[in-house]
Amino acid sequence: MTRPPESDETVFDIDERHPPIKTRRVSFDWTKTPLHWIPGDPVGTHIINSFHIVLPEGEKWFIQCVKDARPYIKDERLLEEIRGFIGQEMVHARSHQGVLDQILEANGIDVTKITVPAGKGNADRPAQMAELKKKNPRSWRRRLRFELAAVASIEHYTAVLGQWIMDNDRLDKAGVDPTMLDLLRWHGAEEVEHRSVVFDVYKAVGGRYPTRAFAWVVSLFFLYWALIGGSLYLLKQDPTYGRVRPLKVLRQYRRSVRQGHIPGIFKLLLGEAPVYLRPSHHPSQVCSTPRALEYLMGSPAAQAAGYDPY
Repeated sequence: MTRPPESDETVFDIDERHPPIKTRRVSFDWTKTPLHWIPGDPVGTHIINSFHIVLPEGEKWFIQCVKDARPYIKDERLLEEIRGFIGQEMVHARSHQGVLDQILEANGIDVTKITVPAGKGNADRPAQMAELKKKNPRSWRRRLRFELAAVASIEHYTAVLGQWIMDNDRLDKAGVDPTMLDLLRWHGAEEVEHRSVVFDVYKAVGGRYPTRAFAWVVSLFFLYWALIGGSLYLLKQDPTYGRVRPLKVLRQYRRSVRQGHIPGIFKLLLGEAPVYLRPSHHPSQVCSTPRALEYLMGSPAAQAAGYDPY
């Protein structure tokens, strides 16, 4: 776990609780990126690819939840952070959709069994929420708070993963495709940058600890399904992998963790429980915004988009 450094250790003078959140309209060229962009590691590649499957629609759901809560937010600084958060998440969704279209589907991997139902859920949600709000405002508030708490839990993990991938030089040594590595690190840096927003929105609309803890448990099961189920789904469709045997996949997973290509899934998800479930927890207490800004200063995609940290 990386803690924020003291202000005299960096050129950035950043309020970790309320950092400025900028939308960087990046783009990526996938024409030279292979299907197994971690060389010789299809399991590690597809575990991370499972994020690409759920993120485009997942990010849209995050945005919907925050937009539903926005009319009830009075703090001007938080409203400004919400604007930055929504802008960043929109670009994240578009960027990961490019991986689905130009790498996975281009190599014969069909992800529509997951993405189509998720997209339908997002399309149906506004009408469902409007109808619920009309019929039972109390149930609407409960659902919104639960969804915000679930998003805040997921945002904790995306920030921690973002910090991990920014700090992990073993990926460079492994020869990971540079465009994919920049996507993951740029996205991770922005997750660190806006890690407090949904948590603060949840608190601002009256969210309490019991719902936060319950939503974390539900989110934990979703993340396990996304990572384990998603990676097995991809491996079964991978035209170069062969038959998916559980012991073979497990051995390759463990090797990938030892080599530093991916974090240990079980250690990551359960290991963060004492951090996130602490009643006094706030996202500003973990990860480092100056480190995120440091990466963004050198990110090829962010620089091509005209990013200026000042």
